[in-house]
Amino acid sequence: MRAPRLAILREVNEAGRTITITQNGEAKVVVMDVNTYDRWRSATALLKLLANGEAEVQAARVVSQTEAFRRAREAIRRTRQDA
Repeated sequence: MRAPRLAILREVNEAGRTITITQNGEAKVVVMDVNTYDRWRSATALLKLLANGEAEVQAARVVSQTEAFRRAREAIRRTRQDA
């Protein structure tokens, strides 16, 4: 049993392949190298941010760039006054 697992790990690490393990014809486990996993997580996080931003636009919870910078400058000014 150890040899097949090592072969899978070698293939994933050396070839950069993602392997799907099935049970009774149904996908149960995905094996991927750490770099692929990290890229996948980063891409997923970016897509989530984009979806959240789109939802904000659709709900009209947006301000102009000018207003955003005005608010940022005001927040910085207040922070400096409090320090």
